[in-house]
Amino acid sequence: MTNSARFLQSVKLPVMPEVAQALIRTLKDENAGVATVTAIIAKDPALTATLLRMANSAMFGLSRSVHTLDSAISVVGMAHIRARALAICMASGFEFPPGLDRLNFWRDSMICAGYAKWLANSVALDEQQAWLTGMMLRLGELVIAQRLPETLERIESQPKAPGERWKRERELAGFDEGELAAEIARRWDFPESVALALQATAQPLDSSNSRLGAIVHLAALITDQVAASALALQDLPVSVVQALGLNLQKLQSNIPNAESFSDISMLQG
Repeated sequence: MTNSARFLQSVKLPVMPEVAQALIRTLKDENAGVATVTAIIAKDPALTATLLRMANSAMFGLSRSVHTLDSAISVVGMAHIRARALAICMASGFEFPPGLDRLNFWRDSMICAGYAKWLANSVALDEQQAWLTGMMLRLGELVIAQRLPETLERIESQPKAPGERWKRERELAGFDEGELAAEIARRWDFPESVALALQATAQPLDSSNSRLGAIVHLAALITDQVAASALALQDLPVSVVQALGLNLQKLQSNIPNAESFSDISMLQG
């Protein structure tokens, strides 16, 4: 058992609602199609209403409004809606420690997820799995703050260079947020590919050689750059960029604005 797994044994995680548990099972079921996912989400009227608000928000820029779950899924996509539904369920379950702003936390998580999805498209990885993995990354920090509240101020103290949070977490807790998020993903029965990617995120070339982990690693660094108002892809680690075969010059020319990912209205409940 890893140190992070032992650490998690003493932490009470939120219980994922029944709808979320059913959606997670569909991530492992190749036969689970649109009808299955629609039927699961439809069992939760509040979740359905939140997803419809999200689908009609400026973030998606739809040419027409959608008024039913079927319409939202047909326009936005089943995998997209499922990933957002799981994010809503996760966000509603965690209590936040003093010193960590809830909305800023989820905003940064949304930005990380958005850049992970964007980068995944460049290397033909599953975009929605990348989005969901990027969204889950910092859950580990929440658990560290819950179990070791005295470390949070030092982890979040400024100035903080891109990736510095992982280094501070390892120094103070013995592991980083990605390693802990991986154990959370396993506890919730997410696909092992998601857990392995989270485990590898902070050090993607030193562990399981997960391409998804490397993508989320870069997305998290870009998100940290956004926070520092100094977005520059050429500052990303060359070894990780080369391992993925990314063309930074091409990516720099069409990098999305972080604000296009950061609508947290669906997570404010």
